[in-house]
Amino acid sequence: MDSCGLITEGCTQVPLKSVDVEVQVKGFVATVTSTLQYVNEEESPVEATFVFPLPAEAAVCHFSANVSGQEVVAEVHSKQEAQEKYEDALSSGQLAFLLEESDESPDIFRLAVGSLPSKESATVTLIYVIELTVEADHGLRFCLPAVLNPRYTPSDMDLSPVTEVTVVTASLVPYTLSLRVHIISPLSVSKVESNCSLEQLIYLTTDHTEAEVSLSPGHKFDRDVEILLYYQNTHQPTAIVEAGLNNTKCGSLMSDPVIMLSLYPEFPPEVASSFGKRGEFIFLMDQSGSMQGSSIISARETLLLLLKSLPLGCYFNIYGFGSDFQSFFPKSVEYTQKTMEEAMKKVAAINADMGGTELLKPLKHIYSEVYLPDHPRQVFVFTDGDVGNVKDILDLVRMHSRSHRCFTFGIGQGASTALVTGMAKEGGGIAQFIKSKDRLQLKVMQSLSFALEPSAVDITVKWTVPDDVSITMLSPALKVLFKGQRAILYSQLSGKISGGVKGAVTVQYTLAEQPVTNQLNFSLKPAEDKGLGIHRLAARTLIQSLEMKERETKDKSLRKKVVDLSVQSGVSSSFTAFLAVHKGSGQPVARPMVRRTVPVADSWDEVGSSVYPESLCARLWIQREPEMDDLMQGCSYNQAPTSGGISYRRAPIRHTIEDVQNDYSCMAVGMSLGSSEWDMESSFNEFSLHEQRSSFDQKDSYLELISLQKAVGNWELETGLLKVFGLTEEELTQQKPAQVDSAVWVTVVALIWLHGFKKAEQEEWKFIAMKATSWIHSQKVGNLSECVQAGNVLLKSQVKEESLGLGSDLRCPRHRPFLGSKPKRLCTLF
Repeated sequence: MDSCGLITEGCTQVPLKSVDVEVQVKGFVATVTSTLQYVNEEESPVEATFVFPLPAEAAVCHFSANVSGQEVVAEVHSKQEAQEKYEDALSSGQLAFLLEESDESPDIFRLAVGSLPSKESATVTLIYVIELTVEADHGLRFCLPAVLNPRYTPSDMDLSPVTEVTVVTASLVPYTLSLRVHIISPLSVSKVESNCSLEQLIYLTTDHTEAEVSLSPGHKFDRDVEILLYYQNTHQPTAIVEAGLNNTKCGSLMSDPVIMLSLYPEFPPEVASSFGKRGEFIFLMDQSGSMQGSSIISARETLLLLLKSLPLGCYFNIYGFGSDFQSFFPKSVEYTQKTMEEAMKKVAAINADMGGTELLKPLKHIYSEVYLPDHPRQVFVFTDGDVGNVKDILDLVRMHSRSHRCFTFGIGQGASTALVTGMAKEGGGIAQFIKSKDRLQLKVMQSLSFALEPSAVDITVKWTVPDDVSITMLSPALKVLFKGQRAILYSQLSGKISGGVKGAVTVQYTLAEQPVTNQLNFSLKPAEDKGLGIHRLAARTLIQSLEMKERETKDKSLRKKVVDLSVQSGVSSSFTAFLAVHKGSGQPVARPMVRRTVPVADSWDEVGSSVYPESLCARLWIQREPEMDDLMQGCSYNQAPTSGGISYRRAPIRHTIEDVQNDYSCMAVGMSLGSSEWDMESSFNEFSLHEQRSSFDQKDSYLELISLQKAVGNWELETGLLKVFGLTEEELTQQKPAQVDSAVWVTVVALIWLHGFKKAEQEEWKFIAMKATSWIHSQKVGNLSECVQAGNVLLKSQVKEESLGLGSDLRCPRHRPFLGSKPKRLCTLF
């Protein structure tokens, strides 16, 4: 039963019955209240353990329990002290609750409830505060993690007890989820969207500044709950002052007012559309077994788009990693037609066949490589993000943060927010999360835009306040700001503040090699809200900075500072834990407690899911016909066949053989249902070939078009291109205007096809079109208008010449990415 930890011998369900979530959004900050109801239906006392995910940037600030109508509010202690008091409480017959953050990853928490008496119920309330991130379409993203994947643990690393987790298929999760969102904003709410089914949005005010929305009943726990909020004029910069507590130590963070400064740079069109030819682009692709299915197919398509979008003159390399790693080239190479074609052949051959997820090794190798003069290094990391050594990776990225930028992509449900957001934050880049219905290519191209566009660098923030007031920065210094990126900074305000006093903040930075200065005035009078959400986010920011320094320096005094700040602010840290003790009968437990682990969902239900299995074998191991139990008898999940020496503790799950057939045909896996033995390795290989063949047959025509573009930006007449256009060679050549070069004509037609038939994907192929446009202008064609008209007749489309960027002005921003011109006008920040 220890290996299972879910169901008693009498098939009694685990104690957790329901999860109820209330989200209050105020502007760009969300306060999340989660209530978990436990019921012990067994005949013995139970210690229930629930390992669950939270966003890495969340500031957990409240933990309480209600037993028999009596509420007990938890206090923050050092982790060792809290664990000792928890064990003491259990041994003396008291009901105790312990909440602690994982030692290795700040986005995993462990809740222990013990000893819950037989037939007793308990309600646990957890509150955290979090900033809402800004998406590329200007929506504010809130994500409630509902899927927790077991983290791959490198062979040289001990598995932390906090990260051990029991995983079941989503349909077998025995508790329910309800979620309600209450939005209050000075800006009007225009709409709310979600990847899950929502009830109708209800506006509570006529100006739409207050609204409510709820998750529809019956959430299946097969995906994280993502909600996108859209405000009108969402990018207005703000400086909000929040009052502190009067009954705390004078001069402490919680007693003084705290300022939250929100910055959002607006780049003018000429800056936003100017792209350089310099740069070293390194693409690090997860090829571990967990990428099997649609994720690795999408990864191949994405690498194709990236290769075709790079400008001539840059350098690049591609790495695949799993239990080990390998690179396409011994070192980064110049982007030419030859190197691009060589890389494309290797991209077509990549598979999810490299075992585990050893991200630290390839990163160390990349950082050890010599940096190229005048070519800033940009690292793009693609992973499903399930690793156990998150903090080691973040420390490494931070150590090299001055020599590169890191853009990250979390693929699939349950990707570690600590890893994906942490690497981008420490590396001065952007983090993107790609769920099952998102197009990976779209978000990758958005990040490539950031990498190619000029960014705001050398950022300094200066405050102007009265002489008897001082300001202490709590957030780390900003390294870089991209177009479309919001930055939030926290500062502590000390001294005497009288009503009506004004302050100012001056932000200076360099944009396109030119200095820019902007100033924002604001009131120093604190807002009336006493929720302390800004204080707790500021405390979490400072705690994470101190934790990082402690790991770098091993300075024990920093650990004490973290503990003191965590206790003072009531915000969680890796060195502290929440403890609540409810005094029961005071009698020691007569019978031994039964330990039960509350399950979390994985994503194995999704066909071709990006998260799981580590191999096809692992999936078939758990989705087996009950009659196959004799074959599996005596095996535990730690003995299940996995790749890369991976070992997970899982709950045995029974499915009918029809489930297996629905996911993978018997022909694909080569498995005989009547046989007691089958070759799992050959079955897996057959499935991979079947998957590749299927991918080739269904290949998108526009990806075929893109694959045929030359590195300089043009197309040439060939059979594959004719198939995309649906034309014969005779039809194409007959329509060609006189005295127009064949390559120019074909390239113009390709541009018309993209604009006419793939407009919805324009964000993905915009760099490809820019390269083509620049190449056409370099040919100095005199009758481009005639070419466009003839191309529209040929393809039966109505694309305008100006839409293609084929005007006569070579200084047009659309042509600038590969001509290297500089903007003449500066942008404003506020």
